[in-house]
Amino acid sequence: MSIPRRQFIKLSSLATLSAPFLVQGCSLDGKKGMTDNPAAEDIYRLFQEPPDRSRVFVRWWWNGDMLTEEEIIRELDIMKDAGIGGVEINPIKLPAGSDPVGYKALEWLSDEWVDMLQVTLKAARERGIICDTIVGSGWPFGGEFLDRVEQTQLMTFGTIDLEGPGTYRLSRKSLLEQVDPAIHSKYDQVHKEITEVRLIPASMNEFDPGKDLSGLLSDDEIHVEVPENNFVLYYLVKLTGFQAVINGAPGAAGPVLNHYNKSAVEKYLTRMSVRLHRSLGSLGDHFRAMFCDSLEMEGANWVDDLPEEFLKRRGYDLKPYLPFVLYKIGHMGNPVEEPYGTQFSPEVGKILERVRYDFYITRLELFRERFIDTFNDWCHSNNVSSRIQAYGRGYHPLDASMYIDIPECETWLRETVGTEFANTGWQGRAYSVINKFVASGARLAGNRMVSCEEITNTSMVFNASLETIKVTGDQSNLSGVTHSVLHGFNYSPPEAPFPGWVQYGTFFNEKNPWWPYFRLWSDYKARLSSVFQQAEPFADIAILHPLADMWMKFGPQRDPFPVVNYPEYQHNVWEAIQQNGFGCDYVSEQVLEEASFETGKMKYGTRNYTTLILLEVEAIRPESAEAIRKFAEAGGRIIFIGKLPDGSPGYLNHAENDRKVKETMGLVVDSNQQQVGVFRTPEGNMIAWFQDMARQFRLQSSLRIHNPHPFINQVYFRTDDLDIFFIANYSVLNPYFLSVKFDIPGKIPWLWDPETGQRKKIPSESAGGEMSLDFGPAETKLIVFDGDRDGEIMEKVETALGDPVAAEGPWTIRLNHVDGSSVEIQREELFDLNEDEQFRNFAGVITYRIEKVVQQPENFKFIDLGRVTGVSELKLNGESLGVRWYGNHRYPLTGRLKKGTNDMEIRVTTVLGNYMKSLQDNRTAQRWTSRQDYQPMGLLGPVVFYPGFDA
Repeated sequence: MSIPRRQFIKLSSLATLSAPFLVQGCSLDGKKGMTDNPAAEDIYRLFQEPPDRSRVFVRWWWNGDMLTEEEIIRELDIMKDAGIGGVEINPIKLPAGSDPVGYKALEWLSDEWVDMLQVTLKAARERGIICDTIVGSGWPFGGEFLDRVEQTQLMTFGTIDLEGPGTYRLSRKSLLEQVDPAIHSKYDQVHKEITEVRLIPASMNEFDPGKDLSGLLSDDEIHVEVPENNFVLYYLVKLTGFQAVINGAPGAAGPVLNHYNKSAVEKYLTRMSVRLHRSLGSLGDHFRAMFCDSLEMEGANWVDDLPEEFLKRRGYDLKPYLPFVLYKIGHMGNPVEEPYGTQFSPEVGKILERVRYDFYITRLELFRERFIDTFNDWCHSNNVSSRIQAYGRGYHPLDASMYIDIPECETWLRETVGTEFANTGWQGRAYSVINKFVASGARLAGNRMVSCEEITNTSMVFNASLETIKVTGDQSNLSGVTHSVLHGFNYSPPEAPFPGWVQYGTFFNEKNPWWPYFRLWSDYKARLSSVFQQAEPFADIAILHPLADMWMKFGPQRDPFPVVNYPEYQHNVWEAIQQNGFGCDYVSEQVLEEASFETGKMKYGTRNYTTLILLEVEAIRPESAEAIRKFAEAGGRIIFIGKLPDGSPGYLNHAENDRKVKETMGLVVDSNQQQVGVFRTPEGNMIAWFQDMARQFRLQSSLRIHNPHPFINQVYFRTDDLDIFFIANYSVLNPYFLSVKFDIPGKIPWLWDPETGQRKKIPSESAGGEMSLDFGPAETKLIVFDGDRDGEIMEKVETALGDPVAAEGPWTIRLNHVDGSSVEIQREELFDLNEDEQFRNFAGVITYRIEKVVQQPENFKFIDLGRVTGVSELKLNGESLGVRWYGNHRYPLTGRLKKGTNDMEIRVTTVLGNYMKSLQDNRTAQRWTSRQDYQPMGLLGPVVFYPGFDA
C-alpha cells in the first residue's frame, strides 16, 4: 500500500498538532456583551476565552424535586468543571421506576422548595453559572390549583350516521362517552359538555349548516326525528381540563392551563413571581430568563369568547361552519385518519378550507395577544428575558419567534445522524424542521441569540458518543443555532442505584465513561458560539412557504414533528441552498408586507434579500401579492416553484381577493420577465436542482462550491471586519474533498481552531479564493477572512511516497469495566468486543499495549489507529501524544519514535450502551436500551504507521 504524491493546502484541525491533552479540573443578561459592531480582535479574544453566556447550558432536571443543599452544590461543581456555563432549572416528575432512596419530594413553590432554589442561585452565582428557570413543571405548564375556567379547552365533536325515516333515542351519557380523544397525556378529571347538536345531510353539494337540534339538550335522552335519506348527527363537545401536565412535579402537576385565556395566564404567572419575589427580591438579580417548554397542547383550540372574537376579527359568524372545520383528534392532537361525517363536494370543501384558515388565524392572534404578549410583559416586569419554544399549533412557526427575547428550537440525536442523509425528509438530520423557522425569525427581529434544546435523545440513550454529539451539535449550528441548552443533566444523588435517576437525554453525567473528556467538546462548542453570537449570518435569498395552503388543506401541524410536509420537500430547500454555498432565511407574509424595497433588495430590519423563492404557493393575501409586485418593480429576483399564486386564503370577500391576487401576479410576471420566472419542482437530487436554478436565474454567492455533497454544509457569518465561514462534514464514516472559491476581496483567510483557540493564516497563494479543503469524518473548519495580514502561516503539507507499516500483535489488552471488574488478555489481532460473547457487555476503558521495533524512525510521520468506537488516547514510550474524540484517530510521530523497541499504549474509552442493554433487571437500563442494538466496541484498527503526514 502506498500514498500518492499530492501537494495541497491542508486545512486540518490545529488541535492535531497541539500539545498532549490533560484532563482539566454571571452575567444575567442573555444579550450582554453582544455589540452591534464588534472589532475583529475583540471577537478573537472571546473565541480564545469564551464567556459563560457562550458556553453550553444544560436543562437541569430536578427529578422529583427531591433536593438537598449538599447534592445541589455537588452537581454545580461537576457542571462547572465540565465547562458548562448555565443551567435551566427544571422541576420534573421522578422518572418512572426510580428508587427515591429515602428522599422526600418538595412541592413546587413551597417554602422548602424555595429554600433549595435560594441555595442553587447563591452557589451558581459563586461559580459564575447563569440561571434560567422553567415556568411551572413539565409541559405544557399547569397545576392542581387551577380553577375549572382556567384549564385548557378542546372543542371537538362526535358523529353518528343515521338513516331515515326514523326516530332515534340517544342518551347524553353515551354520546359523551364516545368522544374520548386518544391523546397522550389525559387528565382524569376532564369535564365534558355537549354544546350543540345538528342533523346534517350525509352528502353536501352546496353548503348547508343543517338542522339545529340544540334545543333538545335539556333532556338526558335526545330524540332525533330523521326524515327520509341519509344523515349524520354532529354534536359538538367542549372538553375542559382534558390534558394533564406531562411529567409535572408535585405542586405543578394536574390539568394544563388554558393559554388562550389571558386572565388565567396572568394569574398563573403572577402566582409564581409573587412567591419567588417574596424570598428573592427582584427576579432579574438571579435569573437570566424564564423558560416556556414545548406547548404540546394535544389539540387545545378553544376559549369561551372565541366565537365572539372570530366575528369581530373575521367579519362573519363562525357558528354555521364550526363542526366542519374541526378535526377528530388522536395522539398528540393529530387528526385521526379514518372516514367520518358528511361527504362534501369540492366546491363546499373549498369554502370550508377558507373558514378553517380563518379559524386558525383567529387562534394565532388570540394566542399571541393572550399568551406570548402576556408572558413577555410578565418577564420584562420582573427584569428577566423571555425564552420560549415558540412553535406548535398555537404559534405561527416563524412570526412567533420574532416576539421572543431568546427564541428556542430543538436538535435531536438520532440513529441515522452521521451515517445517512436522505435527499428529502428527516433521515440523517439532527436539526428539527422548526430550526430554520426559529433562526430566521430571530434574525429578522435583530436577535443574535438563537437558542436550542440540543442533543435531545430518546433513541440512543447510553449509546451517544462524543463524536455523534459533535456531529449533532454541528448540524445545529448549520441550521442557525448560536446558543445550546443540552438535554440534559439529571439531578441524581450518588446513592441512587446505577445509573441514577435518568429522565431523558444523552446521559451527560459523571458516571458516563467518556465524561472526563466532555470538556473537549464543550470548549469547542463554546468557541463557536462566542463567534456566532457576535455576528450576522448572511442571507440574500428569502423563502416563502405555502403555510396558508397547508393550513387550509391539512390544518396546522404539530411542529417540530409534522404529520404533513407540504410540499414534501419544503424543509430541505434551505439545505440545498447552503450546500451550494448560498445563504437564506425563511420569511412570512407579514414580513413581506412590512418590508421595504429598493435597488433590487427587499429590506427588513438588518436583513437584505435579492431573491424571493415561493414554494408552490397557491393562496396568498392580496397585500402580500402587492409586496411581491413592489419587489419585482424594484429589481428583485422572484422565483415561483411549480406554479404562480392564483388565489387568497380566508372566506370573507374571497372572490374579490382572488381577483386581486391573480391580477397582481399577472403584472409581476408580465412586467419583469428578466428577473421573474417559474421554476420546476424538484425531482431527485436537491443539490443539483438548486444548481440548475442558480444557473438559470444567475444567482451569485460569496462561496462557490465546485463539488457540493449532501454530507457537507456551510453557514456564512459577517461582522463589520470579518467574513466567517463554518463548514462541516457531518459524516462519521467518510472523508470528503471540497474544491471551493471564496469571493472576499481585500481580506486574508485564516483558520480558527475551535478546539484550541489558535488561529493560523492560510498561505498567500490561497488568498485568491481557490482552495482545496480536505475534511476527515466529522471534521469542521472555521475559515475567517480578516484584513489583518500579520500572524503565523500554516505550513504546506506534502504527502510522501512510501509504504505504510501495520502494527502487528500480540496485543496485551486490559479491560477496566465501569462495574469495577478488570481483566487482562492477550490477542494476536484486534477484535470487536461486540462479536465476542465474553466481552460484548463491556463498558469502560480498554488499554491496548504493543511493542514496535523501528530501525529508521525518521521514516514514519504519523500513526493512524483505524476504526475506534470511542475516545482514544495514545502514549508512545510513556509520552502522551494526545486525545482523539471524533473523526480520524491520527497522531503525529515526528520526533517521538526511537530506534529499536517502542512501547505503545492506546486507551479507548467506550459508551455505556452494550453494558446497559445487558442489565435485564435494571428498569432504567431496559427502558432506554431494549430497542437499541448492540454496538461495535473497542479498537478495531488497523493500526498503521505512515511515512507521510496527513493528520
